[in-house]
Amino acid sequence: MPKLKGKVALVTGASRGIGAAIAKRLSADGANVAITYAKDAAAADVVVKAIEANGCKAIAIQADAADAAAISSAVEKAVATLGPLDILVNNAGTAIPKKFEDTTLEELDRVININVRGVFVTTQAALKHMNDKGRIINIGSSVGERMMTPGLVPYSATKGAVKMFTQGLSREVGNRGITVNNVQPGPIDTDLNPAAGDWATPQIAATALGRYGHVDEVAALVAFVASPESSYITGANLTVDGGTNA
Repeated sequence: MPKLKGKVALVTGASRGIGAAIAKRLSADGANVAITYAKDAAAADVVVKAIEANGCKAIAIQADAADAAAISSAVEKAVATLGPLDILVNNAGTAIPKKFEDTTLEELDRVININVRGVFVTTQAALKHMNDKGRIINIGSSVGERMMTPGLVPYSATKGAVKMFTQGLSREVGNRGITVNNVQPGPIDTDLNPAAGDWATPQIAATALGRYGHVDEVAALVAFVASPESSYITGANLTVDGGTNA
């Protein structure tokens, strides 16, 4: 029997990139999956069809992670459609690469509202509908632990906040058997950070393996943390970065 057979998962920001890979992998392991997306309904529909092709139920819900009311409503809709949650993956996130002194207040607010407040609001809403022994998995970043990339100052600060949120929340919900962990990707080949992009060369040079990671490599770690085998792992920051932070 698949490891996650009958489980219900919600993955935010999952119409593309790491989020889409996570949603597909969780369904490959048997979970029914709700995803949120900000704008691209067509891309979200492709992910839904892939989940259904794995024999699982799926729903895509439009919700900008910066909109607290929208993401709270998305959690309610996911639960109403698929049932109480077993797995929450806080994947939605953004970066606006530029020098900190040139960053506008609007840009700062956008990064903070998606990367920090959005995680807080989604998790708070999800906990009201999460089964005991559930899994909360935050997608942080290797730069939330060790910052070596100029131009990502606000982003790295928000991912550092996610790291501490993970550790703190794990102590509050442990009595329900709920685990809370932080998966921290390094340079991963996505639309937002392509392996052939302008920023790729220094990122590759910082790794021990000399290459970008693949979205499926992040999804594999998330799937393990979501599985029964990980029941004694909580409050952990698990880096999948090709040795960037080694």
